[in-house]
Amino acid sequence: MTMPCKTLLLLALVLGVHARAAEGGAGARTTPSAEEKARAWFTDTVLVTQEGKQVRFYSDVLKDRVVVISFLFTRCNTACPMIAARLNQIRAQLGEQFGREVYFISISVDPEHDTPQRLKEFALRQQATHAGWTFLTGSKEDVNQVIARLGQYVENIEGHSTLLIAGNEKKKHWTKIRPDAPASAVAERVRLLAGE
Repeated sequence: MTMPCKTLLLLALVLGVHARAAEGGAGARTTPSAEEKARAWFTDTVLVTQEGKQVRFYSDVLKDRVVVISFLFTRCNTACPMIAARLNQIRAQLGEQFGREVYFISISVDPEHDTPQRLKEFALRQQATHAGWTFLTGSKEDVNQVIARLGQYVENIEGHSTLLIAGNEKKKHWTKIRPDAPASAVAERVRLLAGE
């Protein structure tokens, strides 16, 4: 075989290998599923419940659920107890749907102070010790990451959001609700989310 033929043959082999590698690489790249996108967005950051149990935020707390998310800190003597009281009214309006179809998640905006024990004590004081109502804390960095993904991060804990975020994670339908909305109206909006 002449030198130009050997060179052409070698070039053809190299190009063929690269083409197959590119095809394999293109085939290996798949579009992320809706679940993978949701997990990436909300994060699977590990947080800790009022019972001291570690949970992954997306996989263990949000996935396939209808949730109402609130933000609080246990040293708060004004808005936080009022939000907990309003959530209790909403819970009562939901009846048997609460804890079966609808779950409450309350996230501490003061994780450096709010240990699982303090969250548990707060829940007890606020009569919020119901199955289906999870309080979350964790490292400051992890909690702030989750709160930021929910669009509610603020530097000053006193200025934290009092909005409720309600969503049907499976249907990817999310809404913000004012905490001063009548409990019956909030419960109805949440029922509509659950019925999707």
